[in-house]
Amino acid sequence: MILMELKEAIRNRHSVRSFSPTPIPQPILEEILLAANRAPSAGNLQARDFIIVNDQTIKEQLCAAALNQTFLAHAPLIIVVCANQKRISPYGTRGTQLYCIQDASAAVEHILLSAVDNGLEACWVGAFDEQVVSKILRVPSYIRPVALIPLGYSKEKGRGTQRMNIKDLVHVNHW
Repeated sequence: MILMELKEAIRNRHSVRSFSPTPIPQPILEEILLAANRAPSAGNLQARDFIIVNDQTIKEQLCAAALNQTFLAHAPLIIVVCANQKRISPYGTRGTQLYCIQDASAAVEHILLSAVDNGLEACWVGAFDEQVVSKILRVPSYIRPVALIPLGYSKEKGRGTQRMNIKDLVHVNHW
Protein backbone atom coordinates (compact mmCIF):
# COMPACT_ATOMS: atom_id res chain seq x y z
CA MET A 1 0.00 0.00 0.00
CA ILE A 2 1.25 3.46 -0.88
CA LEU A 3 0.69 5.94 1.91
CA MET A 4 -0.10 9.55 1.13
CA GLU A 5 1.92 12.48 2.29
CA LEU A 6 0.74 14.20 5.47
CA LYS A 7 -0.05 17.41 3.57
CA GLU A 8 -2.27 15.45 1.20
CA ALA A 9 -4.10 13.73 4.08
CA ILE A 10 -4.70 17.10 5.75
CA ARG A 11 -5.99 18.61 2.49
CA ASN A 12 -8.23 15.60 1.77
CA ARG A 13 -9.73 15.25 5.24
CA HIS A 14 -13.33 16.37 5.51
CA SER A 15 -16.39 15.24 7.41
CA VAL A 16 -18.47 12.55 5.74
CA ARG A 17 -21.97 11.58 6.82
CA SER A 18 -22.88 9.00 4.18
CA PHE A 19 -21.37 5.54 4.48
CA SER A 20 -21.51 2.31 2.51
CA PRO A 21 -22.09 -0.89 4.51
CA THR A 22 -18.70 -2.27 3.41
CA PRO A 23 -16.92 -3.58 6.52
CA ILE A 24 -13.57 -2.16 7.56
CA PRO A 25 -10.77 -4.74 7.42
CA GLN A 26 -9.38 -5.48 10.89
CA PRO A 27 -5.76 -4.64 9.93
CA ILE A 28 -6.86 -1.15 8.83
CA LEU A 29 -8.83 -0.61 12.03
CA GLU A 30 -5.82 -1.70 14.06
CA GLU A 31 -3.57 0.69 12.12
CA ILE A 32 -5.96 3.57 12.81
CA LEU A 33 -6.09 2.74 16.53
CA LEU A 34 -2.30 2.50 16.72
CA ALA A 35 -2.09 5.94 15.07
CA ALA A 36 -4.54 7.28 17.65
CA ASN A 37 -2.39 5.96 20.45
CA ARG A 38 0.66 7.72 18.97
CA ALA A 39 -0.99 11.11 19.55
CA PRO A 40 0.72 13.37 22.09
CA SER A 41 -0.45 13.18 25.68
CA ALA A 42 0.23 15.03 28.90
CA GLY A 43 3.15 13.39 30.69
CA ASN A 44 2.80 10.47 28.27
CA LEU A 45 0.01 9.19 30.53
CA GLN A 46 -2.14 8.48 27.44
CA ALA A 47 -5.35 9.46 29.23
CA ARG A 48 -7.67 8.25 26.48
CA ASP A 49 -9.45 5.03 25.70
CA PHE A 50 -11.30 3.79 22.64
CA ILE A 51 -14.57 1.88 22.42
CA ILE A 52 -15.31 0.21 19.09
CA VAL A 53 -19.04 -0.04 18.47
CA ASN A 54 -20.14 -2.32 15.63
CA ASP A 55 -23.37 -3.64 17.16
CA GLN A 56 -26.30 -2.14 15.23
CA THR A 57 -28.54 -1.79 18.28
CA ILE A 58 -25.87 0.11 20.20
CA LYS A 59 -25.13 2.29 17.14
CA GLU A 60 -28.83 3.20 16.99
CA GLN A 61 -28.85 4.03 20.70
CA LEU A 62 -25.81 6.27 20.19
CA CYS A 63 -27.58 7.90 17.26
CA ALA A 64 -30.52 8.78 19.53
CA ALA A 65 -28.13 10.10 22.21
CA ALA A 66 -26.44 12.24 19.54
CA LEU A 67 -29.47 14.39 18.78
CA ASN A 68 -30.76 11.82 16.26
CA GLN A 69 -27.84 12.18 13.87
CA THR A 70 -28.97 9.16 11.88
CA PHE A 71 -25.79 8.82 9.82
CA LEU A 72 -24.06 7.38 12.89
CA ALA A 73 -26.14 4.21 12.63
CA HIS A 74 -25.19 3.73 8.97
CA ALA A 75 -21.42 3.63 9.47
CA PRO A 76 -19.91 0.13 9.76
CA LEU A 77 -18.52 1.15 13.13
CA ILE A 78 -18.17 4.03 15.54
CA ILE A 79 -15.03 4.74 17.52
CA VAL A 80 -15.94 6.38 20.80
CA VAL A 81 -12.92 8.30 22.06
CA CYS A 82 -12.97 8.70 25.82
CA ALA A 83 -10.98 10.79 28.28
CA ASN A 84 -9.61 8.78 31.19
CA GLN A 85 -9.67 11.00 34.29
CA LYS A 86 -8.16 8.31 36.51
CA ARG A 87 -5.09 7.88 34.32
CA ILE A 88 -4.45 11.65 34.29
CA SER A 89 -5.01 12.10 38.05
CA PRO A 90 -1.33 12.88 38.83
CA TYR A 91 -2.02 16.30 37.29
CA GLY A 92 -4.90 17.05 39.66
CA THR A 93 -7.90 19.13 38.65
CA ARG A 94 -6.27 20.66 35.57
CA GLY A 95 -5.49 17.15 34.36
CA THR A 96 -9.00 15.81 34.92
CA GLN A 97 -10.72 18.89 33.48
CA LEU A 98 -8.41 19.72 30.59
CA TYR A 99 -5.40 17.49 29.86
CA CYS A 100 -7.39 14.27 29.37
CA ILE A 101 -9.73 16.12 26.98
CA GLN A 102 -6.70 17.37 25.06
CA ASP A 103 -5.24 13.84 24.99
CA ALA A 104 -8.50 12.46 23.61
CA SER A 105 -8.81 15.30 21.06
CA ALA A 106 -5.29 14.74 19.76
CA ALA A 107 -6.15 11.06 19.32
CA VAL A 108 -9.31 12.03 17.41
CA GLU A 109 -7.28 14.04 14.90
CA HIS A 110 -4.88 11.13 14.42
CA ILE A 111 -7.89 8.86 13.76
CA LEU A 112 -9.30 11.28 11.19
CA LEU A 113 -6.00 11.61 9.32
CA SER A 114 -5.24 7.88 9.47
CA ALA A 115 -8.73 7.16 8.13
CA VAL A 116 -8.05 9.37 5.08
CA ASP A 117 -4.65 7.71 4.62
CA ASN A 118 -6.40 4.33 4.54
CA GLY A 119 -9.11 5.34 2.08
CA LEU A 120 -11.80 5.69 4.73
CA GLU A 121 -14.01 8.57 5.74
CA ALA A 122 -15.10 9.78 9.14
CA CYS A 123 -16.79 12.59 11.02
CA TRP A 124 -15.96 14.10 14.42
CA VAL A 125 -19.24 14.15 16.36
CA GLY A 126 -19.25 16.04 19.63
CA ALA A 127 -22.97 16.81 19.89
CA PHE A 128 -24.34 14.11 22.18
CA ASP A 129 -25.69 13.61 25.68
CA GLU A 130 -22.60 12.52 27.57
CA GLN A 131 -24.55 10.90 30.43
CA VAL A 132 -26.70 8.86 28.06
CA VAL A 133 -23.67 7.72 26.02
CA SER A 134 -21.87 6.77 29.24
CA LYS A 135 -24.84 4.69 30.32
CA ILE A 136 -25.22 3.00 26.91
CA LEU A 137 -21.53 2.04 26.88
CA ARG A 138 -21.40 1.19 30.63
CA VAL A 139 -18.26 3.23 31.18
CA PRO A 140 -16.83 3.72 34.68
CA SER A 141 -17.44 7.08 36.38
CA TYR A 142 -13.89 8.30 35.66
CA ILE A 143 -14.35 7.91 31.89
CA ARG A 144 -15.79 10.77 29.77
CA PRO A 145 -16.89 10.16 26.20
CA VAL A 146 -15.40 13.03 24.16
CA ALA A 147 -16.16 12.14 20.55
CA LEU A 148 -18.14 9.70 18.45
CA ILE A 149 -16.38 8.96 15.18
CA PRO A 150 -18.39 7.06 12.58
CA LEU A 151 -15.90 5.35 10.31
CA GLY A 152 -16.30 3.69 6.93
CA TYR A 153 -16.15 3.96 3.17
CA SER A 154 -18.05 6.87 1.70
CA LYS A 155 -21.19 6.26 -0.34
CA GLU A 156 -20.44 9.26 -2.50
CA LYS A 157 -17.49 11.38 -3.46
CA GLY A 158 -17.21 14.14 -0.90
CA ARG A 159 -15.77 17.58 -1.16
CA GLY A 160 -14.02 19.71 1.36
CA THR A 161 -15.51 22.74 3.00
CA GLN A 162 -14.28 26.29 2.72
CA ARG A 163 -11.97 27.58 5.40
CA MET A 164 -11.59 31.08 6.74
CA ASN A 165 -8.66 33.10 5.51
CA ILE A 166 -5.70 32.33 7.78
CA LYS A 167 -4.95 36.07 8.00
CA ASP A 168 -8.24 36.49 9.87
CA LEU A 169 -7.26 33.86 12.43
CA VAL A 170 -3.62 34.59 13.26
CA HIS A 171 -2.57 37.17 15.83
CA VAL A 172 1.06 38.01 16.60
CA ASN A 173 2.16 39.02 20.10
CA HIS A 174 -1.33 40.20 21.06
CA TRP A 175 -4.90 40.16 19.86
